[in-house]
Amino acid sequence: MKPAFESTIERPVSTGERVVLLALFAFTAVAVAGYGVFGLHPEWLPTNSWATRFYSVSFPFFARLHIGITTLVLGFALWRRGGWRWIGAFVSVGMVAFLAEHIGTGYGVPFSGYAYTGLLGPKVGGRVPWLIPISWFVMAAPSYVIARHLLPGASHTLRRLGLATALLVTWDLALDPAMSFLTPYWLWETPGAFYGMPWVNLLGWAATGFVIMAVLEGWERVGPQWRLQLSPGWAAAFYLAVLLMPLGMVTAAGLWGSVAATLAALVVLRLLHPSPRSGDPSPRAAGRESEPRRPAEVVG
Repeated sequence: MKPAFESTIERPVSTGERVVLLALFAFTAVAVAGYGVFGLHPEWLPTNSWATRFYSVSFPFFARLHIGITTLVLGFALWRRGGWRWIGAFVSVGMVAFLAEHIGTGYGVPFSGYAYTGLLGPKVGGRVPWLIPISWFVMAAPSYVIARHLLPGASHTLRRLGLATALLVTWDLALDPAMSFLTPYWLWETPGAFYGMPWVNLLGWAATGFVIMAVLEGWERVGPQWRLQLSPGWAAAFYLAVLLMPLGMVTAAGLWGSVAATLAALVVLRLLHPSPRSGDPSPRAAGRESEPRRPAEVVG
């Protein structure tokens, strides 16, 4: 007789998880370097047909490839620790994100008016690229896992959701300038003060992000087997790897306001939420405290 489910959150990071994460960092470094050299200085491209063709193809697929790789890396880590149980959270988050984006692109709420160009590929409902809801999950998952580690237990639910939301919004401080100001992946109807982004967009991100984090919290409450099985340290490194793409782009382009805002937000969030002390309850134990007692499930 043995427990039907055992959390893998505290299990050491496997070699496979390290390898895919290092591969993501390597891809990010190459992509940012390529943008800094040739994206900002296309006149430096070799004057031959091969280089011209490569650049004309790679630029439109740049963001699509990044979303695809980050999704595969995250999916591998989730599968490695929890099988396919994460798919429920993935679909739920995607539905919330698509609804917010579909309303936003149609009615200007809650992000202000904007429209996606064709650079992110086919669109669902004629307005939202199908990769966009996936990208929300890619950054929502590590944001929630980091917050769950720093603020475990039922007594910190609202603070946990707030921190996870703030981590997600911090990403947009670099993402939006990189994807709508430096490159035309989406366009604002009425350009705002922050590199073309209206400030209300951050409120829209916060509102949407909070709902998404509440969805992930709900999966936690369904049962421990449905929680996102990620090592907190790995999740933090993955968050950084994803953030480094837009942050590297705005750094290369000299958008220092975006760089400063992103780094300042990270520093403030870190200072306000230090790592749990060694005497604090572990996330696994704190998570059990928030769950109602139930008969133990066993398998033969």
